[in-house]
Amino acid sequence: MKRAADKSITGNFLSDILYEKGLITEEQLERILKIQKDTNRDLQKVIIDLDILKKDEMMLALADEIGEKYVNLNDITIDPTIVVLIPEEMARRHQLIAIDKDEKKLTIAMANPLDVFAHDELKIRLGYDIESVLSYGKDIDKALDLVFGVTDEWDQVIGKIENMQITVLKEEERERPDISAITESEEAPVISLVNLVILRAVKEKASDIHIEPFGEDTLKVRYRIDGILHDVMSLPRKLQLSVVSRIKIMSDLDIAEKRLPQDGRIQVNIAGRNINIRVSILPAVTGESAVLRILDPSSILLELDSLGFSPDILPDYLSLIKKPNGIILVTGPTGSGKSTTLYTTLNLLNSTEKKIMTIEDPVEYRLKGISQVQAKPKIGLTFAAGLRSFLRQDPDIMLVGEIRDKETAEIAVQAALTGHIVLSTLHTNDAPSSVIRLIDMGIEPFLISSSVVGIIAQRLVRTICLKCKKKIKITSDVKKILDEYEIDSNELILYKGEGCPYCKETGYKGRIAIFELMVITDNIRDLISKNVTTGKLRETAIKEGMCQLREDGIKKVCEGLTTIEEVLRVASA
Repeated sequence: MKRAADKSITGNFLSDILYEKGLITEEQLERILKIQKDTNRDLQKVIIDLDILKKDEMMLALADEIGEKYVNLNDITIDPTIVVLIPEEMARRHQLIAIDKDEKKLTIAMANPLDVFAHDELKIRLGYDIESVLSYGKDIDKALDLVFGVTDEWDQVIGKIENMQITVLKEEERERPDISAITESEEAPVISLVNLVILRAVKEKASDIHIEPFGEDTLKVRYRIDGILHDVMSLPRKLQLSVVSRIKIMSDLDIAEKRLPQDGRIQVNIAGRNINIRVSILPAVTGESAVLRILDPSSILLELDSLGFSPDILPDYLSLIKKPNGIILVTGPTGSGKSTTLYTTLNLLNSTEKKIMTIEDPVEYRLKGISQVQAKPKIGLTFAAGLRSFLRQDPDIMLVGEIRDKETAEIAVQAALTGHIVLSTLHTNDAPSSVIRLIDMGIEPFLISSSVVGIIAQRLVRTICLKCKKKIKITSDVKKILDEYEIDSNELILYKGEGCPYCKETGYKGRIAIFELMVITDNIRDLISKNVTTGKLRETAIKEGMCQLREDGIKKVCEGLTTIEEVLRVASA
């Protein structure tokens, strides 16, 4: 029979139960209570640490007393999509986690299933009938950490900050920090907090850090890992000014300016590695938000086949970049890996026999032996101005960060026609669309057909986690897709990630690129000169051997690198 709902199941109530059931002696009881009082530690943890009882013995006795089922969270697989149905703040406040659901009922593992107030709040906020089970509190915290990503370090730093008066850091703290060794000093805990945010992002291979105010009481920290945003921490809203000010100071921005967007850069050293961080501050209705793009130079020194170039695409791309002149465009949306492809290409082409120059905004990675220029539009150093100056520097290969306007495009065409290789990017959805984009900028079709030698479109797909990779059955829907590409599914083995702590229960770890390479053949050159539609260009390019994005993705599915669902997520038919 259940005890009164207002009782705590973690204090004397628990020790009384264990003593009454004969599981602990009077001497052990006195020892447990004394240690608990002296250290203010959780009573359950004290009992387990002293090895007086095993966890399951203690929890089963407690479950029997309060009339609840006990579930050991370490013995079950928890679906993170169910966990996030309950807001992190609420889950941690009541020490509970959602572990199962159906259409009407949500099953909650709770450290204190007798908490009727938590039951009522869950039912009102979520609209489900609530079924509770008992679980060990530390196991609940650990399971929440796997989904939301909080560590003990966070709790220690946050505790110090919340108990202190936070002030904006002084101007003399503008030095470039080495955060390989974190100190949580009482003098400047906000420095430790921001350092921890950056350190953990680098450790988890996040590409971006988002620090955003939500509502009146929450400052949310999220990491973009493998292209997907994950909640990491909810900070007290009162820390927003201090955290954003610290980031501004680190990136040499104006901490007094809160009305206009600002862009800056941070350079840090972590365990001997130099990491560049691009900072964007944006004033929103709820306050300033900060996005930090992490640029790790070690991530670009790759071979082209390591990026995801298939054996049937790589030879064509290598032949393009070895041409004596012409424009090679890399296209795709923001965050699709265009810069990585271009830097890896430059790294491959780099030699003492060639002069390579780049103009970028910003210069994301520093490459030895290459002259790199930072564009500064405010003083007139635009992409077009930089390219024009490059032509007087006798280069062999030039890279322009992006072709954004007619002037830049015209100079790139001029450079290609006078014997230079020009590498650049465009924001288009596929390779054939890039031709129409250049025409829309005002470039004559005959100039495009004469100068552009190849266009490559790309996307990034998540790769299956190797720790939890398993074979799956091929469904009729998947077979239908494979049949479209004339792939025999009878002897094909497909894989999927089950989800594990290593991949944060997502089933994916890491990313690889899928590509679409359109080589400008004579037939395509004739069509460009005639200013035909994108559809006609695409149709001809496919006949000429172009492998489309989705097709390349399906090939990687067949190789066991990713899943059909992931390819369909990033690449349309």
